[in-house]
Amino acid sequence: MSQLPTHPASDPQAEAAAARDKFLRLKAQVHKVIVGQDDVIDQVLIAVFCRGHALVVGVPGLAKTLLISTLARTLNLGFSRIQFTPDLMPSDITGTEVIEEDKSTGSRSLRFVKGPVFANVLLADEINRTPPKTQAALLEAMQERQVTIGGVQHTLPAPFFVLATQNPIEQEGTYPLPEAQLDRFMFEIKIGYPSEAEELAIIKRTTGTRLDDVEAILGAADIEHIQKLVRAVPVPDHVLKYALRLVRTTRVKEPAETPRPKMVTDYIGWGAGPRASEYLVLAAKAKALIDGATHVTPEHVRDVARPVLRHRILTNFNAEADQVTTDTVINAMLKEVPVEGASALEKKQMDSAMR
Repeated sequence: MSQLPTHPASDPQAEAAAARDKFLRLKAQVHKVIVGQDDVIDQVLIAVFCRGHALVVGVPGLAKTLLISTLARTLNLGFSRIQFTPDLMPSDITGTEVIEEDKSTGSRSLRFVKGPVFANVLLADEINRTPPKTQAALLEAMQERQVTIGGVQHTLPAPFFVLATQNPIEQEGTYPLPEAQLDRFMFEIKIGYPSEAEELAIIKRTTGTRLDDVEAILGAADIEHIQKLVRAVPVPDHVLKYALRLVRTTRVKEPAETPRPKMVTDYIGWGAGPRASEYLVLAAKAKALIDGATHVTPEHVRDVARPVLRHRILTNFNAEADQVTTDTVINAMLKEVPVEGASALEKKQMDSAMR
């Protein structure tokens, strides 16, 4: 496995180009197994490059688990998988203390046996098929990157990512994730059905004899280096203010600095918190890096707005009655919330994207 080349601090363009090359190689490896789903793969990798967690949502059979396990194989990191079931206990995730007896002296002591959460990449498969008590066992791990057992804190290995899959909550045997846990996920990524051509390619690939293996591209040091590069991507003030304006527009119970789109006032019951603003800017930085841009533009913010905001906005009864989704509301916001101070080129790019 090759390492990211190191460049002098005065040559950020070379470092950014190397990071983009690694991203493209990672994506090519994933595509050896996964057909299509370009946006989904991009969003999962952006979350990894931002030191965030990702929740992948879709009906069974859309290769959610295969996507994440394949990505884990392209990263030279420790990997664990937890299959969430209704009888799963918190200790099955974090680990537990067991009594050990010294046969020579007869003395007893407690020894901590680590659970599967002690890995770099944790695949939480069908996370919403287990009750909230067990779901909550991940909260401390996701936020603090540690677990506390018997009053003793145990640090998780670095880097640490939770990549979770979730079935639609309308299905039987699912438990909605608590808002506090949802907010810990940087992205909620929706995965849809493949196109006819993609499904044909999937059938040919999965029913034949050829099985492509993937190559490990990045290790822990490489990922931490890219995470530092992401944070160094410059963001103009007008782009920061645009990201902030998008998030604050969702807070219908707070006074509005600018007029809110009618769809927001009609259908949002509760808006996104400050973590949404942080993740929106950070994800836009990562998007700019993998696009080869020298700075963040409003279009980068728009590209990541849906996965950042969709699980942080609570719709009201009117939205349920009219079958209006959070994505529909976000689309209205992206169309109507203005970007003040944008260049003519940026405005042209945004107008083109909305057509």
